[in-house]
Amino acid sequence: MEFLLFTFVGVVHLLSLSSGKSIYKNDISRRTFQEIKEEIASYGDVAKAIIDLAVYGKAQNRSYERLALLVDTVGPRPSGSRSLEKAIQIMYQNLREDGLENVHLEPVKIPHWERGEESAVMLEPRIHRMAILGLGSSIGTPPEGITAEVLVVTSFEELQRRAPEARGKIVVYNQPYVNYSTTVQYRVQGAVEAAKVGALASLIRSVASFSIYSPHTGIQEYQDGVPKIPTACITVEDAEMMSRMASRGNRIVIQLKMGAKNYPDADSFNTVAEIIGSKYPEQVVLVSGHLDSWDVGQGAMDDGGGAFISWEALSLIKDLGLRPKRTLRLVLWTAEEQGGVGAFQYYLLHQANISNYSLVMESDLGTFLPSGLQFTGSDKARAIVEEVMRLLQPVNVTRVFRAGEGTDINFWIQAGVPA
Repeated sequence: MEFLLFTFVGVVHLLSLSSGKSIYKNDISRRTFQEIKEEIASYGDVAKAIIDLAVYGKAQNRSYERLALLVDTVGPRPSGSRSLEKAIQIMYQNLREDGLENVHLEPVKIPHWERGEESAVMLEPRIHRMAILGLGSSIGTPPEGITAEVLVVTSFEELQRRAPEARGKIVVYNQPYVNYSTTVQYRVQGAVEAAKVGALASLIRSVASFSIYSPHTGIQEYQDGVPKIPTACITVEDAEMMSRMASRGNRIVIQLKMGAKNYPDADSFNTVAEIIGSKYPEQVVLVSGHLDSWDVGQGAMDDGGGAFISWEALSLIKDLGLRPKRTLRLVLWTAEEQGGVGAFQYYLLHQANISNYSLVMESDLGTFLPSGLQFTGSDKARAIVEEVMRLLQPVNVTRVFRAGEGTDINFWIQAGVPA
């Protein structure tokens, strides 16, 4: 993953990625595709130098060590927390000490939610203490909790069919896992749909392809005009068990207690650093990841890895003494887990200059063995990216997939910027 991102950003600043939005009035935009191909191919030695430094040279494992130090020192970094702001200040200092240019913090307002103490106990048909994780922005229960019978459903459609049964109950969703983007809708919208039919709370089967009795947290969204009810995720195992119990006609009763609280929006920052372009400094290639995480893990994969390899991309180019034609900008987003809150405010601040953005990149799928890049853009832009990826033949990572996207860069994608 590291050398994939490093090599790509190390060469892509040489190109004109026409998207319908980012078209420049300079000689590059008028070049033929053959001329662009030839220039890309001429950077084989540059690509090899980046790969060698990242994979075999003194920078080997550097991003891992940097990440380990931050997560071991700071720990979880939930939106609105002191630990997130401590991490931002540490990264600001790190980027300055790394010798990057124009290092600065851009202020934003972000949500502040804390889960508090939480528990769920099955009282009927047997006593069973369940593992749960409250979902982001959920309200809490009364101090005495909510004790109610359960209605188990496998889809929103089934919930609608059985709406008269849902009033005054706790709705348990045991939706099958299809893929993340499809199945996550139950986590995001489950509370609203349950509240519409009079439910007192909702419990959602964790959005996971498999489970070792591990509930997953994440953001959920309330809707204006719909009562807010407490909502949490439960394990795959418990959702399946209650589904079996319900199919046998067992009466299921749960006592749910959640101490979750929402506080006023907090002050935070997007963290920015650059290598300024030599020929077109006003034009930007943006690489990014997010610094915030949920409170129940260190955020090493989601999204510490993506943030730190994005930093490492700039570090390698600086270490090699390279100066891109366009400005290479690193942004470490804040409050991504709350729906890209920091990134949206960045977009509002910078959208007036949207024609200057050549390409936006985000790494937020985990740092695993790389197989290629996901890309969204015009056919001409895709053809250029495919030529750039040929430079990664030495490490056999040359594929260009469809549907490049990311919570923090989707605002730019919708406006037509290649991603």
